[in-house]
Order: sequence, then structure tokens, then C-alpha cells
Amino acid sequence: MKRHLNTLFVTTQGAYLSKEGETVAVKVDGAICLRIPIHTLGGIVCFGQVSCSPFLMGFCSEHGVAISFLTENGRFLAKVQGPVSGNVLLRREQYRKADDLAISADIAKSFVSGKLLNNRAVLQRFVRDHQDKPNADKVDFASKLIDSSLRRLQNEKSLDGIRGIEGDSAHTYFSVFDHLITSQKNEFNFSERNRRPPLDNVNCLLSFIYTLVMHDVRSALETVGLDPAVGFLHRDRPGRYGLALDMMEEFRPFLADRLTLSLINLCQVQNKGFKSKESGAVLMDDDTRKTVLVTYQTRKQEEIMHPFLKEKVTIGLLFHTQALLMARYLRGDMDSYPPFVWK
Repeated sequence: MKRHLNTLFVTTQGAYLSKEGETVAVKVDGAICLRIPIHTLGGIVCFGQVSCSPFLMGFCSEHGVAISFLTENGRFLAKVQGPVSGNVLLRREQYRKADDLAISADIAKSFVSGKLLNNRAVLQRFVRDHQDKPNADKVDFASKLIDSSLRRLQNEKSLDGIRGIEGDSAHTYFSVFDHLITSQKNEFNFSERNRRPPLDNVNCLLSFIYTLVMHDVRSALETVGLDPAVGFLHRDRPGRYGLALDMMEEFRPFLADRLTLSLINLCQVQNKGFKSKESGAVLMDDDTRKTVLVTYQTRKQEEIMHPFLKEKVTIGLLFHTQALLMARYLRGDMDSYPPFVWK
């Protein structure tokens, strides 16, 4: 099993990363504030005005540590990475299956079923733990609607039909998402999913954490030798990582949505940490962003029983595990791709 490695998130504006021996050194205002051995890192993510020396970029490429550059608010800009692992035969098989619409529909159905099952689990967990809440019946009804969508999904053969079911279920799920927020209701209210830019505190959190998950899923796919740009549910589009978006679907409810709810309901983030711009966009301040990143990294260290492998893995390794399962399926070692389902 792949060893769990940390992701270094650098959010301090003006920070400079360089190579010092076998370590990554982080300098702020000319003074070294952190040194990390390269063998403990799985990736580096730089937010905003953070720069790296060319020697560090080459050093990280040699050791398989990708460096990603994002805007201060989490929009992806670029990535520096060494040679991609894997072999050409695996990718050729991925491309062949992506060109076959019937096979693509079967794989897309696996991703969507994983997402819907995890959406339903989030709602059912709320109903179980908060039966006394005024809106528990509405959440329970939404979970039953998603259950109905799952039954419809089993008989759907077309990609458009699968996308339609996924879209309907997403609308049902987010229509009751506000009821899952049990504290700070005045400051963290949710009416609908919006992005580019997010227009409220909750959507700001969701979009930012989705970006983190996307980074980890894409890195896992590249690590096992798959092309993250060639998907099955999300079809080819320049600049879009279709397969990463596909696989991300099953992790949205389990990891990103639940983490967002925990941050709000446990008062780990507060309204003062969010600022509205003249355009209507809502952004996090530095302290809130750091809180989210630390909580995300901590959550990734937690262990969970993998429903297919029947063994304990850390949440941070789930991305790599699912990427391996996808590679095994594409090679013909498995009859179908088993999505991650939270139980």
C-alpha cells in the first residue's frame, strides 16, 4: 500500500520555497520558517503570491512531488510535475473505453451511483442524529427521493439519461442542505449551489474544499498512470480534467460536504472570516483558509474501513486506492469499477 504522505499548503503571501540539501525550505521575509524532508511530501500547493526556485522545481520533479499553483482563493493556475508514471498500454485502454459510449455510460453509472449513495448517507445520518429537528422530515423525504433516483439509475443506458438523474438528485440534495446546518444559522445560510464566484459563506467553503479534493484526485490518477483529462461522465473539453471530475463525484458528499458542515456546526469557522467583494463574491481571510486546510489535512489522517477492499485505510489514501481500482478495471482485471461508498 502506498505510504500516506503529507501535502504542504503554503498560504503566506510573499513566501519563497527553495531546496536545501534533501529538504524543502520555506522562507518568509528572508528568514527560514520551515524545513521539510522531501521524502515526507506527496505534493506542494501554493496559494497566491508564493514562488519557488527552479532548483526546487527540478528537485521535486525528480522525487515525484508535484507543485501546484492556485490563486489566493483556490482557483487552479498551473502545475509543475516530472515524468508521468504508468505505461502507454493503460492509457491506450483508457482512451479506447472513453471512445465507446456504451462502456462510458457503464463507468459513468458507477461514479454517479457512488455519489448518490453517499448523498443519501449524509442525509440519513442527519435524520438519525437529529430526529428532533423541525426539518428532519424534509431531509428524510429528500433521502427517499435520492433512493428512487438510484433505482432509476440502474436501468438507464445513455450518458444523457445518467447526467439527467445526477442533476435531479443534486438539486434534491442541495434543496435540503441548509437544514443540515445546525448552528450559526444567520451567518451561514444556504439557498442554492453557486460558484465562479461563490456568493455566500457556505458556497465559499464548498468551492474551496472541492478544489482541494480535485487536486488530490488528479494527483492520484496521475500517480497510477491514468490520464486525468479523459473522463467518461465528463467528456473531453480543453482545459478540463474529466476523469478527475468523474472520480471526485463520489468524494464530494463524504469528504467535502461533511467537512463543510463540521466546520460550521462546530464553530471552527465564523462569519468574521469571510468578506464580500463589490462583485458579490465571498472570500475567506487568511486565518479561515488556514483553519480549513489544517482541518482537511487532519481529516485525511483518519482511518476508515474500505467497503470493497475490507481493510482499514486513511481517508487521504482513498483517492489513490480508487485510482488503482480504476486502473485494474481498465486493464481487464475487474469486471467493473467499484466506487467508494460511505457506510
